[in-house]
Amino acid sequence: MNPRNRLNFSGGPGALPQSVLEQVRESIDAVPGVGLSVLGISHRSDWFAAVVAELEDNVRRLLGVPAGYHILFLQGGATQQFTMVPLTLMQGSQVPADYLHTGYWSGKAIAEARREGPLRVVWSGEGEGFGRLPGDGELDFAADAPYLHYVSNETVEGLQFHRLLGRDDVPRVCDMSSDFLSQPCPVDQFALIYAHAQKNIGPAGVTVVLVRDEVIGKAPEDLPGFLDYRSHAQAHSNFNTPPVFAIYVVLLVTRWLLGEIGGVAAMAAINQRKAGLLYGALDGSDGFYRGRSAPADRSLMNVAFTLPNACLEQVFLAESQAAGFTGLAGHRSIGGIRASIYNALTVAEVEELAGFMADFQRRHRR
Repeated sequence: MNPRNRLNFSGGPGALPQSVLEQVRESIDAVPGVGLSVLGISHRSDWFAAVVAELEDNVRRLLGVPAGYHILFLQGGATQQFTMVPLTLMQGSQVPADYLHTGYWSGKAIAEARREGPLRVVWSGEGEGFGRLPGDGELDFAADAPYLHYVSNETVEGLQFHRLLGRDDVPRVCDMSSDFLSQPCPVDQFALIYAHAQKNIGPAGVTVVLVRDEVIGKAPEDLPGFLDYRSHAQAHSNFNTPPVFAIYVVLLVTRWLLGEIGGVAAMAAINQRKAGLLYGALDGSDGFYRGRSAPADRSLMNVAFTLPNACLEQVFLAESQAAGFTGLAGHRSIGGIRASIYNALTVAEVEELAGFMADFQRRHRR
């Protein structure tokens, strides 16, 4: 086993499970039962149609997706969804859509949505440095908004909503890119969920979209084909040449979640244990390690923190790299340290990082 795969705490693309990597290695040479490399199998083949069908079924099983939803595997990442969502749901509305500004990625979504129509920022944490999420008493959602958009987990700042937001009479749209399939999710409460793969569920190149049939049915008729969910639904995620390799790897990850982990509830329990180890290290450090996020809003996926000064942070990054840990540098927009503990990271691997942190503190505390 390559130790740099094993101790990969990158914010994305994230680590893949070891058993999945072994299957990927084999499939690059020849997919079992097919005899061709996965990199050279046609997207029009019966094999790939079966891959898409099984993957759709696995996502439905893992999240309990009810009837009345399409499951799509698209390109363009979450960034393309920042545009496709308002194109589909604003529909020339003069009433603004509701958006929450809770961190770096929701800010990106807001900037793109403003190109397509009016929106209202219901709450912004920018003035406080995105150190917390809003309480229910700070939120006043409009009853006539065409939709509400929010990001469930802000990877940069390490903030995560642990509750459902919004009104039941206004369509909810959620960017779940960094916590999709990490825990159970009430899919039936959302009109549209999207998540790019390169955190918990696979390599870069594919974005999973769960969209209610009525959303597709009410979409404007004049959308460009590639930006129209109908095109992709009618073509079973094969409207144009899709990322066959990335979709296949996501299939392997869903098989791992079902067969080795035991589903998303079991995955959530593992993720809570991992997060508890690192937040315990922060809270028990007497201020040596300082978490960025309010305790009630701490992310189970991204543990963002700082050290007493920037110089010591650079020493931490150098020593952790030498010890075999990778991907611990904070996002370029805010710096600091960030440990991303996506699904593929095991409890034992997070224990190793917590142990390194304790040792580093002993050696460098003044």
